[in-house]
Amino acid sequence: MKIAFFGLEKEDQAVFSDVFEGTEVLFFEEKLDENTVVKARNVNVVCVFVDSTVNQTVIDAIPNLKFIATRSTGLNHIACDYAKTKGVQVSYVPGYGSHTVAEFTFGLILNLSRKIIIANDYITQTLDFNYNSKMQGFNLAGKTLGVIGTGKIGKNVVKIAKGFEMNVIAYDHYPDEVFAKETGVVFKNFDDIITDSDIISLHAPFVQENFHLINKENIQKMKKGVYLINTARGELIDTAALLFGLREGIIAGAGLDVLEGEKDLKANIASNFTSLNKELMKMPNVIITPHTAFYTLEAVAEIYKITILNLQAFLANAPINLVK
Repeated sequence: MKIAFFGLEKEDQAVFSDVFEGTEVLFFEEKLDENTVVKARNVNVVCVFVDSTVNQTVIDAIPNLKFIATRSTGLNHIACDYAKTKGVQVSYVPGYGSHTVAEFTFGLILNLSRKIIIANDYITQTLDFNYNSKMQGFNLAGKTLGVIGTGKIGKNVVKIAKGFEMNVIAYDHYPDEVFAKETGVVFKNFDDIITDSDIISLHAPFVQENFHLINKENIQKMKKGVYLINTARGELIDTAALLFGLREGIIAGAGLDVLEGEKDLKANIASNFTSLNKELMKMPNVIITPHTAFYTLEAVAEIYKITILNLQAFLANAPINLVK
């Protein structure tokens, strides 16, 4: 059996190097895609992260592939349905970032509501310790937070919001009424979340029906001065529509840990930065981070621990955490 790890920095490779007895293990810092798949041609297992692209072409180029282990909860970088037709099983890491991403979500909300970055930048640029009107923020207490998607992350966002004494409304295809009774969150339909929220936070998966979940049509229905937070997937928001909302003053600010076309952006090629993304990055009321909401010591350790368990279980013919 031969395993190839892709997208793994040298300092992290040691975590996986000695835990698979009798198995040949290969490490590559590059992501797996159509350009690098030749390095995996003779392996049976690939282990990847979300920046890889394991599409039909990649799967077909690894003739002895039996198992794909992704070091993530998200799966939109893998052609899971096609893998199933080829007899290739896929495992994932469920729930590792449920607190991590929720905490980061509120980091973005607090930076927008209290102008923390603006105030810090002013100090570092001017050495002037006097505040000004650009630093004036607003209280979260009493504001309405709309949470779209109440999986583990969304539920933790709700709990944190309740600690700030916010009014919390939520939308989910499968409302958890027990959770609603426990926390006081009110489940509403999608349109109500769009129109009634002071802050909207996205925690839905990226599946095809969620492509451009936030678009020009529903942005025009939003409360003027709304704030939009996305720590889920960039494709949930139509970037052109977001810019429209910001320019028109409908959206007062945005906190984005993810962007459309993120994989191209991560290639760090200037030509990949579209004019839309460039404009978004220059807006003073927009905070953008490079998909780091998951990135804590604890979360990374949990990702690696569960990935090792997933791989060991497959090697023992008892796979766990499989995509169904």
